[in-house]
Amino acid sequence: MTQTPDSVPAGPGGGPGPALPRSGYRTDTVAAEVQTAPDGTPARIAGRLVLWRRFGGLIFGHLQDRSGRVQISLSRDELGAERFAELNKAAKVGDFVGVDGTVYTTRKGERTVAARDFTVLNRTVRALPDKWHGISDVEARYRRRYLDLLANPESAERFRTRSRVISRIRRFLDEAGFLEVETPILTAAASGAAARPFITRHNALGEDFYLRISPETYLKRVVAGSFDRVYELGKNFRNEGIDPSHLQEFTMLEWYVAYWDYRDNMSFVRELILAVLDDVLGTRCVTYGGVKLDFGAEWPVLDYRDEVARRTGIDLREVRDFETLKTRVAALGIDISKAASYAALVDLLYKRTVRPELVAPCFLTHHPVELVPLARRSDEDPTRLDMFQVVVNGWEIVKAYSELVDPVDQRARLEEQAQLRAAGDDETMMLEEDFIEAMEYGMPPMSGLGLGIDRFVALITDAPTLRDVVLFPSMRGTRTGSDDERPDDAGEQPAGAADRAAAAARPSGLPDN
Repeated sequence: MTQTPDSVPAGPGGGPGPALPRSGYRTDTVAAEVQTAPDGTPARIAGRLVLWRRFGGLIFGHLQDRSGRVQISLSRDELGAERFAELNKAAKVGDFVGVDGTVYTTRKGERTVAARDFTVLNRTVRALPDKWHGISDVEARYRRRYLDLLANPESAERFRTRSRVISRIRRFLDEAGFLEVETPILTAAASGAAARPFITRHNALGEDFYLRISPETYLKRVVAGSFDRVYELGKNFRNEGIDPSHLQEFTMLEWYVAYWDYRDNMSFVRELILAVLDDVLGTRCVTYGGVKLDFGAEWPVLDYRDEVARRTGIDLREVRDFETLKTRVAALGIDISKAASYAALVDLLYKRTVRPELVAPCFLTHHPVELVPLARRSDEDPTRLDMFQVVVNGWEIVKAYSELVDPVDQRARLEEQAQLRAAGDDETMMLEEDFIEAMEYGMPPMSGLGLGIDRFVALITDAPTLRDVVLFPSMRGTRTGSDDERPDDAGEQPAGAADRAAAAARPSGLPDN
């Protein structure tokens, strides 16, 4: 932006000051450090001015930086009448400023930096929101997250917590001998989970690609290449609906370990979650929507088919064909019109009747074999999988299983998926010949796990929707920046008891990854 005379603060003697914005400003302190620094400590800080008030020969302001807010003060006696008057006119709320001064404590006990020197670093052209106690319009908070972070301290703290959670997870896995790797986001086939993919055109190659719905099959290729403990933290994309516990672009942690089975992952993921809670929150108990969730208590182990039978009277061990199951589920008053396969119908039944009731942390185990084509059948009962999920608050935050590494069985199950896709189920997995080939070269027995970062952070920070833990969620009208048309999902409500039931009704195909 071209600087105008009004935007250039006066320099000494009334001449023009340096052009704005300034090129930089060296600091040695952040706001949070002022709170514990002894009186008399020199401090050079910079940030956005969020409060500016004059009281006779004193000006008090609040400066906000990455660590929080701190009070600053300017004294006419210290700076001189002329300089004091210049600075009073030069700065306004929203400007970025630098302060060089000394820490002291006011008579009211507030830690403050008394400015010896005060520099305007850049100006705000738009006025910031009038109410600094928060931006109440939910959609405005999502569209202009930078204002939300300034105006709502609880929102800023939520994102600091998210960063600390991810950092602690990485440290936990690194200390356990895992190697962090990266796999493609543009993939030739949509695989690794049951979901409708996003499609994009690769102009240079002249081919269509899919935004990955899961990195699973690529991470298994890495394990086949002798890296036997690997993980990836990254974005996945699923072209589905939005509700409090689902976003189309989300962050997933996945890991794979050679020579483990699903039971090893059950104990390991609990250790990880407790370590994160201990180090990031300092407690194993959190409150979500007024409901206490005690992660430190024992997590009960529940059998998937037993829970469905207990709540619906439908025994999935006996009802194993699509037509019979449709009749039984329809008799419960559940809309089955969007369930295109036996697996999709089983999943819908579970989400409508079982999942909303699983509030305290628990393990849900031994899912029907039809649900996950990449999971290993149980040796004890080939109609079930060696698999578990961690369910909290009616949300699936973890899915894990012993991996299928038999190329013959894998090909047969993915060919079944292809037949379902041809029949109209567009949430089935695609057959990847490259993946089957890697399996034919040999894969060790292994177990993998997926943990939804957004859901986990939402639960432990009492965020009513995943949009509150994602800095810039997708919104309708983002290209134009227009707020004239409200999106269909603008009225999204917190995931309380009623909303858990509504979210459970979402016919999204197979269990969430």
